[in-house]
Amino acid sequence: MPVVSLREITAETVRAICDLAPHEVQSGFVASNAVSIAQAHFNPAAVFRAVYAGDEPVGFIMWRPENDGVSCFLWRFMIDGRHQGKGYGREAIALWLKRLPALGYRLARTSYVPGAAGPHGFYLGQGFKDTGEQRANGERVMELLL
Repeated sequence: MPVVSLREITAETVRAICDLAPHEVQSGFVASNAVSIAQAHFNPAAVFRAVYAGDEPVGFIMWRPENDGVSCFLWRFMIDGRHQGKGYGREAIALWLKRLPALGYRLARTSYVPGAAGPHGFYLGQGFKDTGEQRANGERVMELLL
């Protein structure tokens, strides 16, 4: 398996990252990378990176600190449909989680849209647990103690 890394998105790479997309049945579970990058530019706390397998862009990840000072929220995560099932998602989440304690975080949180093609099972497999919290938009919250 190629080495998975999280890399900054540059003017030279942004189009390739924006062209990545999940499988069509998953499209209702995550915003497009273009929308995510635009939102990040208007949220100064947001951090976003491209997920690479070797030198090939395969996904996108975006996170932000929460107001409590100890939690980090995984705001967006996607692996392109052509690259799913290869372990890149697990590796990317593991890289992200590994960075958090050094930044002072003790808890990783995320939310998901419920549905058959959604990411709930994937996040459970990475160690996240359901909190029972449901947001006003219907998303359900998960967390992982670091």
